[in-house]
Amino acid sequence: MKKNPKPESRAASISLFGGVICLDFVNTVDWRTSDEPEEVLRDYIDLVDWTRHVGIIDDRCATALKRSAARSRAEESRALRQAFVLRDAIYDVFIAVAHGENPAPQDLDRFNVTLSRLMARARISTGRAGFGWTWAGNPSSVDSLLWPISWSAAELLTSQDLRLVRECPGEGCGWLFLDNSRSHRRQWCDMKGCGNRAKARRYYERLKSSG
Repeated sequence: MKKNPKPESRAASISLFGGVICLDFVNTVDWRTSDEPEEVLRDYIDLVDWTRHVGIIDDRCATALKRSAARSRAEESRALRQAFVLRDAIYDVFIAVAHGENPAPQDLDRFNVTLSRLMARARISTGRAGFGWTWAGNPSSVDSLLWPISWSAAELLTSQDLRLVRECPGEGCGWLFLDNSRSHRRQWCDMKGCGNRAKARRYYERLKSSG
């Protein structure tokens, strides 16, 4: 008798509204500001599936990472904890930015600790398009997944786009995104989701008040 196929991880299909990899990574906690936030990265396989989903790795690398993790549960757990530490640090830094505040020094320090370790593997390489940053570490290590995320956060923090970081005000949402709209007046992570829910709630409140 054939076994039922494992359902696709939500991490492999989660909506990407952040506009940049580091913010999409932060958004792997769904309904973050609600009483019951939902963890999208439930295990290391989810982390690998998410990085494949956003284009950090390809199918071949994803398969190699999953095989490597299967040989060591301890290494798998360590890798996931490492990813969560980075995600929390990035969130704490950018939520302050979204509120027009300076990040707390300890939050920036936590991010820099991870960034400095990963930067030791950074190299400048050349190609058809000229010079660019590349990763010189083991492509089958968890660091290879976290390096592009850390670099994305570092680039955003030092760019003019930093002023465009927003937090979705949808009830319980809390997702972060880069407002690349022409007018820079984007309010919601997704108009079809949080935006429509807010419109429906306002309509219902108007009905109640008029009755």
